[in-house]
Amino acid sequence: MPYYNKFICVFLLVLSVTIKAQNTPKSTIESTQAKIDFALGSYQKNIANNNDYQALLDLESALNHANTINNKKNIGFIYAKIGELQHKIKETDNAVNTLIKAIDIQRSTEDIVNLAETYNIIGNVYADKEDYEQAIAYYESAETLFRQKSTPDLEAEVLLNKGKAQLSNKAFEKAQKTLKKAVRVAKQQQLNPILSSSLIQLGKTLHQLNYLGSALENANDGYDIAKTNNYSTILQEGSMVLSNLHQSDGNLKLSNDYLRQYIKLTDSLTATKQSVFTKKPVIVKPNEDKVVKNQLQPIVEKKNNTTFNQLTTILSIALITILSLLTLSLYKNNNIRLKSNNVLHKKNAELIVAKEKAELASRTKANFLSTVTHELRTPLYAVTGLTNMLLDEDPKPEQIQHLKSLKFSGDYLLTFINDILQINKIEANKVDIEPETFNLKKKISNVISALNNSALDNNIKLHLEYDKALPLNYNADQLKISQILINLIGNSIKFTKDGDIWIRANKIAEQDGVYNIRFEVEDNGIGIGKEKQEHLFESFSQGSIQINRKYGGTGLGLSIVKGLIDILKGKIYLKSELGKGSTFIFELPMQYTDEVVKEKKVNYFNDVNDLDLSNIKILVVEDNKINQMITKKILNKMNLNCDVVDNGEEAVDRVKTIDYNVVLMDIHMPGISGIEATKIIRTFDQELTIFALTAVTIEDKMQEFEDAGFNDIISKPFKQEDFERKLFNALIPDEE
Repeated sequence: MPYYNKFICVFLLVLSVTIKAQNTPKSTIESTQAKIDFALGSYQKNIANNNDYQALLDLESALNHANTINNKKNIGFIYAKIGELQHKIKETDNAVNTLIKAIDIQRSTEDIVNLAETYNIIGNVYADKEDYEQAIAYYESAETLFRQKSTPDLEAEVLLNKGKAQLSNKAFEKAQKTLKKAVRVAKQQQLNPILSSSLIQLGKTLHQLNYLGSALENANDGYDIAKTNNYSTILQEGSMVLSNLHQSDGNLKLSNDYLRQYIKLTDSLTATKQSVFTKKPVIVKPNEDKVVKNQLQPIVEKKNNTTFNQLTTILSIALITILSLLTLSLYKNNNIRLKSNNVLHKKNAELIVAKEKAELASRTKANFLSTVTHELRTPLYAVTGLTNMLLDEDPKPEQIQHLKSLKFSGDYLLTFINDILQINKIEANKVDIEPETFNLKKKISNVISALNNSALDNNIKLHLEYDKALPLNYNADQLKISQILINLIGNSIKFTKDGDIWIRANKIAEQDGVYNIRFEVEDNGIGIGKEKQEHLFESFSQGSIQINRKYGGTGLGLSIVKGLIDILKGKIYLKSELGKGSTFIFELPMQYTDEVVKEKKVNYFNDVNDLDLSNIKILVVEDNKINQMITKKILNKMNLNCDVVDNGEEAVDRVKTIDYNVVLMDIHMPGISGIEATKIIRTFDQELTIFALTAVTIEDKMQEFEDAGFNDIISKPFKQEDFERKLFNALIPDEE
């Protein structure tokens, strides 16, 4: 028992030394960091020389130093590199365990970019294990994080890897979409190795989808880039792909030539690998039994010298035995701990994948909502368009009320759809800030004027109080500020009867030209109970079912307000009491500007002579007969004439033979789509103004429209004024 106590004391002493090591002096940290950097530099050199096993020793040395100063970011990074190297030397299971450790550490340190790279590496490991579903899940996680951090150069590689995994998993349609995106990003970032490989893989995918012509075109483009830059490994893959494609095309001579090229490159690469192959070094670990014997040898030799030496020998043996037992116990405990940690790491990795799948499901939901709203907006274009036309055509007195009711219902439905899209964009973090110079006081006054008729219907008086200490002009996102005010003031009008609403703007503070402004919208309406206030800013939330039935509304307005204020880096508060009214208070930082706000009133086509408009030629490309009629009538009301065609092919033919000023192009049509038709037109006419006249509002599509060559997008159903303004600016820019 006394010996056991002594060992406990020794153990506690060692533990105390370890704890003290955590309070390492700055000079020691810097010295250790220098050793880490040196080891990582050596690792890079050995990797470049294909000396993989020596590189692994360098990483282990770097890891030991990083553990000494407990540098978590370095530890996570080094684990990721060790896992990547273990994958390269075919130690697959070890690679998975090591990469899971890296993921765990990088998530805890929020090292997002390196975490995404680790996801990519572990995706490669699972792809080599032919567990493609798991690989794709990790690639999608990496893709999401790279997109969040705006690192398209890194995203391109992940897209290529994901596309290859989908191709191997026989998900050809998905692979085609992913690889096309990889090609686009690689082109934008001028990443020739990824571009050439992506094109070859895209050719391979298109071959599986029986698009032989496109497959050959893409594979040849990728092969040419690889040949120009002497990318041997990519050339090897491209040769085999082109050999298979030409075999399917019936060109056996070219197929044979590419097959010979493939064999030649394979032999060359094999010879290169053999010449640089580094034999795995034999790392000699001390033999514990031998160490014990070496320690005992001098004692045994002197055993017969004296009684004292005999006693020393016995005590030494006893000491070594006790230490061995203690070591064995620690070894077993360590093994149990490592097994438990591995189980925890694997479970954590499963949770991470589950989280990423949930995020994917959320994105799928967002796309579904956008698709549904698109399908709703298309017929709604006909409803609102026809209603407005009928109201303008002197209907019978008994029909006017019915038409106004129909218009109200159409506008209500459009507002609801737009609210869903707005919430969808806010939740997907796809709302951009678009600052411009404007007069804040005038902007608030305009909002009040727009809502004044609604206020008068409820016998409400609107009051504006603008702080004299506040300047008038700012550079900020005036559209979002208008949306916030319209929602809050409209909300107060809805829940107030025979009362007053005060709109205030006051200065809180100012620093370096940035004003912190406090806005208030106060009413003396029905008020909100405390139990309802907590959830008021959530989507589809209202005071109660009774309130919803009595006052109507979608329950999205305040959720949109909260989202927009968060985007503008502001705060919102609520003070309310049942029966005594409500006060919504929000604060926004706004940049002051002394730039003069230019305002110009334009009556658009009403200010232009009929003679000036007679020479204007507009082509409407639309397959829906009702929408054709509506668009044509709207243009005729603006004294503009147009031709109408049903599909993209006919649109291309018309543009080739007739000199049009503007083309209004629908997107979804039979035959070639509006996007494809526009791409074809751009091959022979770069100057023609082409508007996408579409119900599509998904933000991801906007880049696709721009790449196709559209000048702008007009969303259906559109406001007459917006439509007229865009046409006017395109047709008569000098008159603006």
